[in-house]
Amino acid sequence: MIVSTQILERPETKDADTGPEMFHYVRKEKIAESAVMGTHVVALCGETFPVTKTPKPGSPVCPQCKEIYESMKA
Repeated sequence: MIVSTQILERPETKDADTGPEMFHYVRKEKIAESAVMGTHVVALCGETFPVTKTPKPGSPVCPQCKEIYESMKA
């Protein structure tokens, strides 16, 4: 089974002392729909949110999403 994902947009808002914003992996085909329609996407880690930002290269990624994504590629 091939699953297409892309790092997506929902930074978790955190206090300054709890760490940086995290971006999540979500299904690529759901990104535009969420950005235009405001629908929620579900990240690989289970987090649900509307797409509101695009990550820049080097942006921190949710460790749970990254682990799940890496295990899917193997």
